[in-house]
Amino acid sequence: MIRRGAQVLVAFLFISPLCAAQDLTVAAAADLQFAMQDIVGQFQKQTGKNVRVIYGSSGNFFQQVQNGAPFDMFFSANLDYPQKLEAAGLIEPESYYQYGRGKIVIWVPNGSKINVKSGLKVLLEADVRKIAIANPQHAPYGQAAIAAMQKAGVYEKAKEKFVLGENISQTASFVMSGAADVGIVALSLVLSPNMKGKGGYAIVPEDQYPAIEQACVILRSAKNKNTAQQFLAFVKRDAIGALLHSYGFDLDSADAKK
Repeated sequence: MIRRGAQVLVAFLFISPLCAAQDLTVAAAADLQFAMQDIVGQFQKQTGKNVRVIYGSSGNFFQQVQNGAPFDMFFSANLDYPQKLEAAGLIEPESYYQYGRGKIVIWVPNGSKINVKSGLKVLLEADVRKIAIANPQHAPYGQAAIAAMQKAGVYEKAKEKFVLGENISQTASFVMSGAADVGIVALSLVLSPNMKGKGGYAIVPEDQYPAIEQACVILRSAKNKNTAQQFLAFVKRDAIGALLHSYGFDLDSADAKK
């Protein structure tokens, strides 16, 4: 897993200086993939400034930022990684912003005989041979999935069926491709154009796992700080909050309410 993340970092090292100087480079948790496409499209249309977004697991990005990866901003699927970067003096002062809270769902493709409406206990049924979750070692959604299964009392038996995705987007693709029978994935992906209407899902009650609070920061090493500040201000707009809400993110954090 780490080697894959290192390959991403190596790829960034070969970005030409001219390209890096012109583009805002954003590392974003994979649950934001489709919402961020909409946000970036609106931002670029209004400002004419280009934004390059790389999607992956928050834990891998956290490690890469610590090792000097040339990102300008980091959107994390939890608060822990941005807070650690802030404590280490690696972000721009007052750039920490909580933009919302994610949710996990049990998802199956159309045609599946698995009834996800029965909740997490469905994972123990004989028809469920492979369960896709994000790797809990570095993906907040994977950690939430483990916590929910433990609370439901199904983890010990279900863990033998796990197929681990590098991030939550890859996890969803495992179920869509048939590599897994069912997945515990992000609601934001299920509501995206790529997955909407292509399967059935049941929301896992939020009291079953630690809140997936999410935050973004501007990195102190950013080469495009002015554009990063402009993009952060754009993300804080009410219209963007409404867009994120349409993808299933809750906006009840103190920051997102402002």
